[in-house]
Amino acid sequence: MKILLVNGSPHEHGCTDAALREVASAAEAEGLETEFFWIGNQPINGCIGCRRCRDGHCLFGGEDGVNALIDRINACDGVVIGSPVHFAGPAGNLHSVLDRVFYAKRSFAGKPGAAVLSCRRSGGTASFDVLNKYFTISAMPIVSSRYWNVVHGNTPEEVRKDEEGMQVMRTLGRNMAWLCKCIEAGKRSGVEFPPPEQHFAFTNFIR
Repeated sequence: MKILLVNGSPHEHGCTDAALREVASAAEAEGLETEFFWIGNQPINGCIGCRRCRDGHCLFGGEDGVNALIDRINACDGVVIGSPVHFAGPAGNLHSVLDRVFYAKRSFAGKPGAAVLSCRRSGGTASFDVLNKYFTISAMPIVSSRYWNVVHGNTPEEVRKDEEGMQVMRTLGRNMAWLCKCIEAGKRSGVEFPPPEQHFAFTNFIR
């Protein structure tokens, strides 16, 4: 089993990476493989609503790694998405990536997901809420820890001194490993994720 850790920071080895590494270390100690994916620091287009992604890939994904990320999420057993806090929200580039990934996906249903935020002082819980909505709209079980998945610090060194934050990250890694193992054990016992209803209800509120 493998979990994918997505670094949504423009800094590849910054505070977000320090938090994700702590999650990965704990998951690896429980026997899971880990893989990292950095979205980079180049401009990334947002979704333009062209709806040409019905095959499960974004029209522009070959240019900026969005389709590669979709494929890696499909191939993993769980995903952790990390972001710095910018103006009390996730990083803008990550927002653009996730809007396109989660709109174009075939299905991530039943795959555990977790969000991790790094901030200097505040805005972590607001950003945490934003990222979790990508999971809940996709029928993905959210993995929690002993507190909100937020670390504090202005440098990776400061983040590693956040003892409670690091403990939260380690607990998250262990909980992710546990849920992945539970899901795999269920599949071996014949317990599959419930299929969606055949008819998809799509309701507007204007009559």
